[in-house]
Formats: sequence, C-alpha cells, structure tokens
Amino acid sequence: MLLRHTVCGTLQGARSLSTRASAILSSLDIPAGAAELPGVYDGQWSGSGDVLESVCPTTGEVLARVRSATPHELHEALGKSKEAYLHLRTVPAPKRGELLRQIREALSAKRDVLGALVSLEMGKIKTEGIGEVQEFVDICDYAVGLSRMMNGRVVASERPGHTILEVPNPIGVVGVLTAFNFPVAVYGWNFSLSVAAGNANVWKPSPSTPLCSIAITKIIARVLEKNGIPGAVSTLITGGKDVGEAIVASRDVPLVSFTGSEAVGRVVGKAVQSRFGQSILELGGNNASIIMPDADMSLAVPAVFFGAIGTAGQRCTSTRRLYLHRAIAPKFLDALEKLYATISVGDPLVDDTLLGPLHTRAAVGIYSDAVERLRQSGADILIGGRKYDHAALSQGNFVQPTIAVPKTVDPADKMWSTETFAPILNVGLFDELEQAIEWNNAVPQGLSSSLWTKDIRNVGKWIGPEGSDAGIVNVNVGTSGAEIGAAFGGNKSTGWGRESGGDAWKQYVRWSACTINFSDAAPLAQGVNFST
Repeated sequence: MLLRHTVCGTLQGARSLSTRASAILSSLDIPAGAAELPGVYDGQWSGSGDVLESVCPTTGEVLARVRSATPHELHEALGKSKEAYLHLRTVPAPKRGELLRQIREALSAKRDVLGALVSLEMGKIKTEGIGEVQEFVDICDYAVGLSRMMNGRVVASERPGHTILEVPNPIGVVGVLTAFNFPVAVYGWNFSLSVAAGNANVWKPSPSTPLCSIAITKIIARVLEKNGIPGAVSTLITGGKDVGEAIVASRDVPLVSFTGSEAVGRVVGKAVQSRFGQSILELGGNNASIIMPDADMSLAVPAVFFGAIGTAGQRCTSTRRLYLHRAIAPKFLDALEKLYATISVGDPLVDDTLLGPLHTRAAVGIYSDAVERLRQSGADILIGGRKYDHAALSQGNFVQPTIAVPKTVDPADKMWSTETFAPILNVGLFDELEQAIEWNNAVPQGLSSSLWTKDIRNVGKWIGPEGSDAGIVNVNVGTSGAEIGAAFGGNKSTGWGRESGGDAWKQYVRWSACTINFSDAAPLAQGVNFST
C-alpha cells in the first residue's frame, strides 16, 4: 500500500544557519552567529577539546559547533563537582527543594522555546518537544515535595533500650549519560531526584544534541548562582566516547546513570561494577502490544499508531511488535493502514506535522537494512518500507513508517529479537492469550508492554506472575508515553534500572543502619553472651 500523506512546511534551502534556527537559539541565550560554543560548564564555561557539530536532522544544516572537554578540563570539572557536593550536602533538603522549585519556574518560562530546540536539534515533532520539557518541569514538582519526604525508617530492636534507624544520606557525585532521543527529560529525571537527595551531578549528553544540554545548563546555572550555590552542582561535559569512558571509570562518581544501547550499557555496567560503583541502566526496548478480540478498537488503533510512529519510532518505549488475535487482525490492520496512509510528514516545527525525521543519516541506513532483511525473509510489507522521495524532504532523514507481517513469529529471529530504532512495526497473529504472552516475554528486552482487553480475567493474568515480564505492564494504554509519578525502567537486557517516580529516589542515596543504645546496659544481639 502506498503512503498518501501531507508534506508540512518547506524544508529546502541553504545549509547556512536559517532564520528558524537563529530565532530559537537567540531566545535561549545561545549566540546563533558564534563560530564555536563552549561545551563545558563547572561554574564557568570553557571547552578547548574536539569540535562537536550539531546537525539539524530536518534540513541537514549545521546548527552549531561546540568545543568539548579536553582530558584536563574533564578532570578539573570532576574535581569541582566533588567540591560542589561537599557544599550541597550541608544544605537542608527542603532548601534544596526550593532550588528545584525555582528551576522548575525558570524551565516553565522557557518551555515552548526549549521544546522548539528539541524539535530543531533532535527532530521530534513540536508537541512532543514541548511535552519533553514539561516532563522536566513535572519531575521538578515531584522532587520539591520529595525533598520533605525522603524518609528513613525506625526499626524495632530486640534489645531493651535500643532502637534502629535506617538513614539515607547523599551519595556524592552522580554521572548522568543521556541519549539523543530524550535530550532534556532524562537529565531532568536524574538531576531533580539527585539534587533533592543532596548530590552534585555531571551531565554527559549525546554528542549529537549538545545545544539542548547547553540551553538547559544555562537556565539551571542562573538559578544556582542567584542562590549562592556552586554551579558545579550541575556540571556539563560534552564530548564523545572518551569523555563517557572517563566519567564511568572515575571513582569520584559513585553512581552512574546511563541511557543508551544494550551493547554500550553492558560495557558501562561492567566498568562501574569493577570499581564497586552503582549504576542505573536504561537500555533497549523491544515493546509489544497485544490486541484481544474484545479490545476497544477506537482506542487501541490510535494508541498503536502513536506508539509505532511517535518520535519516528525513536522512543525506547516505541511499539515495535504487534500481536493481533486472528479473529480481529484483518479489521485492525485495515484501520491502522488507513491512519498510516494519511500521516502528515515534514518539518517538526510545523504544528500539523506528526512525523519528523530520524535523527541521523546513519539511522536511515539502519532502517533500510532492517526493511531489506524483512523483504529477504519473505515478510509482507503492508505499507512503507522506503525513504521519502519528495524534493521538500530531500535534505532531511525522512523514512516511511512501515508495517510488516513476517512469515513466522520466531522470537529468536533477529527481526523479532532486535530493537530497530526506527518506525518499523512487525505483526504476528495468535489464537490464545498465553501464546501472545509467551512471545512478549521471549525477547531479551523487557521495558514496556501493553494488553488491550475488556476481560478482567485477561487483565489478572497479564499483570500477575504468568503475565508480562516487562518493567511497564499496561492495560488499555499504549507502550509509549509514561508519566513521571511511577518508577520508569525495564527488566532483563533493558538493564533493571529505575528512574523518575516511585522508589527511584532511593538509588540516589547511601543507606546506613544505625543502632542506638540509650540504656545503661550493652547486651549483644541474638542473646550472645561474651562476658568473662
């Protein structure tokens, strides 16, 4: 089936910095005409290392050139972060919450233009860019309240005149290594909880989205400076693989939060564990939606549509596998194809656009390779399967959202077991829920999952011990678009990490069990008698 779509906005033009880009950068205090921008902040801006280029995925224009950190600058920044931690840990937690409230207000005031920067540099559509910044605002709200509720516990002691306290204290410096697909929100999840806990933070963003990190750091830095807090509480170190490796290896960074691929996450996890550090890993997602015969099609079809196409399939929670009950498969696929065929594609800064570009040229190659493997295996490509050939899209990384029905459902096959970061949806048919759950669980990843049904018996099975083994187990809600209130993360090769809400904050503190004797005797536990 051919895609009939609306192309939104005019994308052709010179590769020099456009008016649309200049206006966004200027609104965020980023000099649009600068030959190079400093990419290191530790209370002062610097950067004299390699040059990173920020390239707009929509037009191909170079938005900025950013100077990353040299090894010496990285070492200095880590030292200042440790000094900043020594200061922040003495600030009462509710006062740290007040800092976060002010940061929340400053981010909210720039929400729309920050969202536009996300669209410009990363490529997601306007409403998603704004929504990502709103996520940082929301987690700040959450952390403000949390700053008065990061409580320990009182535990009953078996010994008379004794009590036991479980006490949380700041852990130190937290390294936050973020990915290109959420260049704002993921740092927000970590930064907000970490500051509430009393830690300093070192942010190493994706080398392809340095402008988002610079804009956010400028806003945070102004709030910290106004309150007399060291800027290195929110240190920024842009750079490539060498910078990430140095942060991961540093014994001055007891906790490393890494978002990225399974392959790199495996390296990060081993490196941090080798020095007995702690890690939070948010890795691959290969997420499935299961549609039962009694599902509300008017809700399920749009949810799968967004899950598979939102952010051009570049969310870790994107829907990549669709398991349809055989009885409703033709009807569901017909409705889904009709939605696909009318999608508006183009400039993500145009309000009506629903599909923006992939982030890089390399991602286009990965998409093309995956589609070719599907074709060679005999899969039925229902729609999409190629790059757009419109002249207006020729400078960007635009690919057609694809629905494929492989000949078999073999969870061990690469087409089912591998996460492809692109808008490709593989479809399989089942007859019994148990079979669909088995397929859902058979892949290495375990981030998000979704069941569509009205039968409470199906719900009970799905969320119970015989159900989905993912970290996110939804019912009549798509795989994509989690709220900040619950802990976010996945199981198995997704990394077991948890960020954002729930009990995630407990990873950003060190715990101590404190037994206090307020009696006139000193008995031993378990009735041990060691007297002479």
